[in-house]
Amino acid sequence: MLNGTRGVVARCRDFTAEALADWGWIPPEDEEAGRRVEDVLLMVSEVVTNACLHAGGPEELVLRHGHGRLRVEVADASPEHPRAQVPRSPGLPGGHGLMVLDRLAGDWGTEDKGPGHVGKVVWLEVTRPSRPPWHRPGAGPS
Repeated sequence: MLNGTRGVVARCRDFTAEALADWGWIPPEDEEAGRRVEDVLLMVSEVVTNACLHAGGPEELVLRHGHGRLRVEVADASPEHPRAQVPRSPGLPGGHGLMVLDRLAGDWGTEDKGPGHVGKVVWLEVTRPSRPPWHRPGAGPS
């Protein structure tokens, strides 16, 4: 359970980096995998920051990993779902979180917490880059 907004973005990034290390995403095998790790950390920062700015802070961060896919879920107490704003100049600060998700996540969305619970969950999914066949355990020479 996450409380408040102070330091929560850094805590969630650190937690995500630790989980990615446990699951073998860190250290990355190559440059592409390294970029994917940085993308994941950026998206976690964006989703948690949005919860801080628009929903009173996140209540929970859940990471699910399996079959080369990572799912990130950030729950908050606001029933308001994020919606795209009027496009802004990329040079101006703020207002780019959903654009970041559109470009970097394999998929993302929101859902209500469910009956008896107020709030929503913003989720995103990312696939791990495939390892080249010559790096797979047990793979013979190519």
